[in-house]
Amino acid sequence: MSLLKNPCHPGEVLAELYLKPTRMSAIELARRLNVPRTRIERLIREETALSVDTAMRLAKFYGTSAEYWINLQRARDLAQARTALDLSEITPLSAARLGA
Repeated sequence: MSLLKNPCHPGEVLAELYLKPTRMSAIELARRLNVPRTRIERLIREETALSVDTAMRLAKFYGTSAEYWINLQRARDLAQARTALDLSEITPLSAARLGA
């Protein structure tokens, strides 16, 4: 299984695949989702992560699933953690049991 090195932020997906084709503004989407406009604006600018609440609202509005939106965020978070975290000091349990 290949892992994406730099997955898209859910805000980029929202902007490019959902808002632009329908010419809907972030303000209009926020109004329709009944959330503050800043939540959608910050998401699109990739300044904030996607919350479960927002994922559920987007899923309902666009006829997708909350998992679709959450998996976009999860992939992004994991890719960033893989490059940022230093796990070299952790010995896997299986190696520790073998005395490695």
